[in-house]
Amino acid sequence: MPRSPSNGAARWLIGALCAAPLLAACTQPPSAPAEPPSVSAPAPAPGPPGRHGVGWQDARPGHPSRPPSAGHLPGLGPVTHSEVPEDTRQALVVVGESIDTSKATAVLHERDAAGRWRRTAGPWPAHNALRGWTFDHREGDLRTPIGVFGLGDAGGRLPDPGALLPYDQDEEFVASGTGFLGEPLEGSFDYVVAIDYNRVPGTTPLDQERPLGSDKGGGVWVHVDHAGPTQACISLPRASMRELVRALDPGKQPVIVMGPAAELAQ
Repeated sequence: MPRSPSNGAARWLIGALCAAPLLAACTQPPSAPAEPPSVSAPAPAPGPPGRHGVGWQDARPGHPSRPPSAGHLPGLGPVTHSEVPEDTRQALVVVGESIDTSKATAVLHERDAAGRWRRTAGPWPAHNALRGWTFDHREGDLRTPIGVFGLGDAGGRLPDPGALLPYDQDEEFVASGTGFLGEPLEGSFDYVVAIDYNRVPGTTPLDQERPLGSDKGGGVWVHVDHAGPTQACISLPRASMRELVRALDPGKQPVIVMGPAAELAQ
């Protein structure tokens, strides 16, 4: 079903994925150079040490964390696992190669009544931001935030493929131009799932309200892969993205757990 923006929240035209300034995580910030930075460009500091990213607890107050138990998501250490809410029964785990790389692997897991996690889809190849990952994401830093975040709202340029999540079909899900490697961006927003980082859950992915302020970035989505790094989003192959949109179930309180392998293993 379509999902409209919250009261007072403007909706805007999304331009080129790496050119227009309005969608910070999926578009080029206003201060960026005209040409996309090369993959070998010097990377900014990944942020202060420690797990202080804006995760589920900050974005969705009232959902308690739980201590590690016998049911354990593969690749997650006790600290990361403790951030997965107790009522969550569906988790997309996106594991990056390292803190400074833009390639990752995504797997969808579900937890049964006995508390055991099992893989239900994937593994899928994925991309994250050009310069890797950070615990302290800032607008335009070309890094993907590390943490555990809710997945509650979907949308895209194409019709609803059978989503269980609220789905907003809109022509404003537009991507054009070329990415960091010169790859075409058209179709990247055909299907998207909003990651609850610095956004208001329960609104269309197009909603631009940023509860933590614009300097903390926003508009971080899972979207269709364009064969290159993103601004801050996670991207999956088209068929995998369609499968994900159909699989995510709001009744299972789905989350995304994302970051480099070494950090998630803590």
